[in-house]
Amino acid sequence: MDNKFIANILREIGEILEIQGENRFKILSYNRAADILENYPYDLEEIVERDPKLLLEIPGIGDSIAEKIEELVLRGEIKFHQQLLKKFNHKLLELLNIRGIGPKKVRLFSVQLGIEDIEQLEAAAKSGALATLPKMGKKSESEILEAINEYKQHKLRYLLPYGLQTAEKYIAYLSKSPDIKKVEYAGSLRRRKETVGDIDILTTGKNKNKIMDYLCSFPGVTKVLAKGSTKSSVLDETGIQIDLRIVESDEYGSALQYFTGCKDHNVAMREIAKKRGYKISEYGVFKKEKKVAGKTEEEVYKIMGYPYIEPELRENRGEFEAARAGKLPKLIEYKDLKGDLHMHSVWSDGSQSIIEIVKQAKKLGFKYIAISDHSQSLRVAKGLDENSILVQIEEIQRLREKEKDILILTGAEVDILENGDLDFSNKILSKLDIVIGSVHSKFRLPRDEQTKRVIKALNNPYLKILGHPSGRLLLKREPLQLDMEAIIKEAAKNKKILEINSNPQRLDLNDYYIKMAKDMNVKFAINSDSHHTDQFAYLKFGIFQARRGWLEKTDVINTSNDILKAFKT
Repeated sequence: MDNKFIANILREIGEILEIQGENRFKILSYNRAADILENYPYDLEEIVERDPKLLLEIPGIGDSIAEKIEELVLRGEIKFHQQLLKKFNHKLLELLNIRGIGPKKVRLFSVQLGIEDIEQLEAAAKSGALATLPKMGKKSESEILEAINEYKQHKLRYLLPYGLQTAEKYIAYLSKSPDIKKVEYAGSLRRRKETVGDIDILTTGKNKNKIMDYLCSFPGVTKVLAKGSTKSSVLDETGIQIDLRIVESDEYGSALQYFTGCKDHNVAMREIAKKRGYKISEYGVFKKEKKVAGKTEEEVYKIMGYPYIEPELRENRGEFEAARAGKLPKLIEYKDLKGDLHMHSVWSDGSQSIIEIVKQAKKLGFKYIAISDHSQSLRVAKGLDENSILVQIEEIQRLREKEKDILILTGAEVDILENGDLDFSNKILSKLDIVIGSVHSKFRLPRDEQTKRVIKALNNPYLKILGHPSGRLLLKREPLQLDMEAIIKEAAKNKKILEINSNPQRLDLNDYYIKMAKDMNVKFAINSDSHHTDQFAYLKFGIFQARRGWLEKTDVINTSNDILKAFKT
């Protein structure tokens, strides 16, 4: 719990009180305390642990505020703050994130027009209602509309590939500057989160002003949001905000570790440092006043007594304990994949023939692929019936006999129906090498019904892989209401394989459940779910997701050279 976190809680209390029209002096005491503590040079947590009365020696901190700081440090929350939140519409606080709007305006909008959220504020601005309020007018109304649009643009999250593509574009550009010595992106993007909100880039270099000018002159920059000597923020043409920080070369490693995050991982790092007699920040690791580490991430972790922890693992979900025990996973890499078991051809909703798919798979060096087109639902739409899969099987078998460099497996992605049955008869399923079962309909079933549906499918003897298990579409559709732990246990019991669907809109399973399943000895298949061979490139995103879930090569069946044997073990 750092000073900034404590200051933010106190500031939020002051903002709520001001919106509620409370006593001005009470509001000022919280705001003043927040301003003082945000940049206070000494660790408030350490002060409380040493002697809470020492808080009163900080100018501007009285008895009431000191008691709340102590409560927050010792209990993790302030009772008064929680009481305020229970009676307060938290969406009003979001209005404070909009440029030019403070607590007084929020109160004005709320009291005079009953505005409770950003959508209502935007509607009021568009209707002209804001201009009628005291000290407002058409100009203010127009500025608020512009600020809302900016906020929405900044608030948007982007799928991992867009974030990665944008970051790599800036890294390539910045690398050409003679003033920049090192440059790398950090944040959630470096941890390979499924979506990103903005992009953090770290650099080292001597001529800081030239570096900032160079960034702002990049053709992809549509707006300079802020420009300073050590940090600048720009808006890319994609709408993604880019934050560039320039750090000293001897603090590059500690800054990279700090800005990569996540927050909980960094909090744990600070606790570890404190126990070892160090203080750690983005500026380095210090023993009293002496800097003892900071040039590289490796030396930062080493001085804490740990091996290097891969960015994808930095979520404070057991990585420190595993490191202490010498049990950090050797994470899977793209080169470990030997084939792809989920792809679609013209037999369902794919855009290429099986021959075209095989040709590209061979170019990529795959040892095997499975053609896993959809079952009856899409075949009926194409004028085909259930038995059309038999004709497709024959086509694949003929190709298999001709092709010596790649094994072509017969497969199908079969719908899991509402009652848990599969959308092909067992007679058909028995003729396939691989059966993937996926939910493609009835997404809104209650949790118990949805769970029973999937569990029943997992008990079908022919189903080998549960496809995109949660059914989510990132930024579009929430996951199905499922007891995922129960499903994972069922998969473990029946020795079923869980898919990591590499389509960037899915990346399904999520990392949390991947690790849970790994801990239950469930195996995985990392698949592209491609509908065109260009989408084989999705596999790298499935690898990212697998790494976030702690997977090693041995956890994934399509790292095996003998895939048919892998299914039997």
